[in-house]
Amino acid sequence: MQICGVDDAGRGSMIGPLVIAGISIDKKKLRKLSILGVKDSKQLTAKRREELYKKIISLVDSYYVSRISPKSIDTSVAKHGLNQLEAKYMAKVITKLNPDTSYVDSCDVNPKRFGKEISKLSNNKKIRSYHHADSRFPVVSAASILAKVTRDRAIARLRKDHDLGSGYPSDTKTIKFVKKYYKNQKTIPKFVRKSWKPTKKIIGKNYA
Repeated sequence: MQICGVDDAGRGSMIGPLVIAGISIDKKKLRKLSILGVKDSKQLTAKRREELYKKIISLVDSYYVSRISPKSIDTSVAKHGLNQLEAKYMAKVITKLNPDTSYVDSCDVNPKRFGKEISKLSNNKKIRSYHHADSRFPVVSAASILAKVTRDRAIARLRKDHDLGSGYPSDTKTIKFVKKYYKNQKTIPKFVRKSWKPTKKIIGKNYA
């Protein structure tokens, strides 16, 4: 009996990819995730997440990580379809892992609707969709760690060439970076989400 957990990282960021990660593990081994100390990635330090990342990959039967580019995100936001985009990628991860049951962290206000959408897109797989699944189910916590570490590494690569802070709109360093880049280059880097309100404000464009 294979149980899958799926979660995202970087949904609110204005820089870098939105990462969707999934793990699949035999039901008999689920307790081992808790023994490892797996919990919601937001409750762990970056160092601890890196340590657990390696241990999770060694323990699970299978895992899959998918990255959604800022361009794809912008296209979906223009159609008010960010939740649908995330459902599509979660379904892709679940289809690759092919488990018996999947637990997903819902980004939709209606978790049941979100679960039904993923089930439809993944050929009627058994989906359990909840809010805060990453803090309720170790199988989703493990996926959240894989997603967060993958995203942090992507941002770290960008930071080698750019002083861009955390990538989140609440970070003044991130806003300053985009403003300065746009002022000097008269364009926005491809790793910045153009549909985010702070970016639109900087370039003075309105998206539908």
